[in-house]
Amino acid sequence: MKQGRTIIQLAQELERQRMARKDYIADTRNLEVETVAGKTRVTLGMDDNSETFLVNELVHKQFADRLQIPQRYYNKMRTEYPRLLDKNINSWFNQSPERRMIRTLDGNARAFLSDRYRRLDNLELADSVLPIIKEMKGAEIVSSQVTDTHMYIKLINKRLKAEVTLGDIVQAGIVISNSEVGLGSLKVEPLLYRLVCKNGLIVKDYAQRRYHVGKQIENEDSAYEIFSDETLAQDDKAFFMKVQDTVRTAIDQVKFNLSVEKLRAAMYESTGPDPVKTVEVLADKYILNQNERGSILRHFIMGADNSKYGLINAVTRASQDVKEYTRATDLERLGGEILAVPPAKNQLLMPTAHPTEKNITNIVPLELAR
Repeated sequence: MKQGRTIIQLAQELERQRMARKDYIADTRNLEVETVAGKTRVTLGMDDNSETFLVNELVHKQFADRLQIPQRYYNKMRTEYPRLLDKNINSWFNQSPERRMIRTLDGNARAFLSDRYRRLDNLELADSVLPIIKEMKGAEIVSSQVTDTHMYIKLINKRLKAEVTLGDIVQAGIVISNSEVGLGSLKVEPLLYRLVCKNGLIVKDYAQRRYHVGKQIENEDSAYEIFSDETLAQDDKAFFMKVQDTVRTAIDQVKFNLSVEKLRAAMYESTGPDPVKTVEVLADKYILNQNERGSILRHFIMGADNSKYGLINAVTRASQDVKEYTRATDLERLGGEILAVPPAKNQLLMPTAHPTEKNITNIVPLELAR
């Protein structure tokens, strides 16, 4: 599993961001985009002043999506004719006006969202779940990080573990993740942590989500900064109490047992005799870049295990080689995707014979460590 910040470093950064961020609701007719020397800025015209922010990569994509400008054409204008892109954006902002939420941090516009977007922010989430984690016997946070787009807290429960096969131990855990910029819901997902190589596998089944959808913000002003009001704080308190309950029950022995049984079954599902072809098919299906393909193939061959289980371990091990934390987490989820696909529906997998009697003796019962 890729390492990020310590939990103290995470808390310090969340506190810093909480003080630095600003959120606005604006009529698009009061927005103006301008690109100078390759850098795009958006200016919010308010009644008494204006604020200008650099536009990041995500906001460029959100502009294109919202204005229905094909991404390839958007990128071509941005590179070759930025003045035309500015004119396109500003014209559509005026032609089809609407109220949007603009989230900013450190002088950058970091999200362009619906005015119904519910701000479920990272600091409030961490404040609500960390005391619950502290109460959980055997719980240990093994990795945490905040990126430009997501926050992650990954923990294991050392008391709940099982052997997939002799000496190959996995522990139960969960991944708590959130995006403040519109890239997905607040999630609590089961995690399997493989001790032999410290790989993390995010289980697709049993994940729980909370969506960033709220009431439309009522105000007639052209553009204004949003602050948390008392009503919103009470709504959030009730919401995060539900998140706390979700975290308390997320590490479940029955669900853990079922996931381990799937791993054991995966040991007897072949991916075929050619690891190169297997990884090629996998990479095409799940859009993996060349570095990711090479890393997965290397670990797959080094593992000398052409089973579905071997492929899962190669993918999750390759996640540690990825520089960017969010993408590394994507590969941990990919391991869960592979685990969840039934053999008959997966072109990568060809079922083989049932386990031999010798192999069955290597599958040990699950137990709750004491």
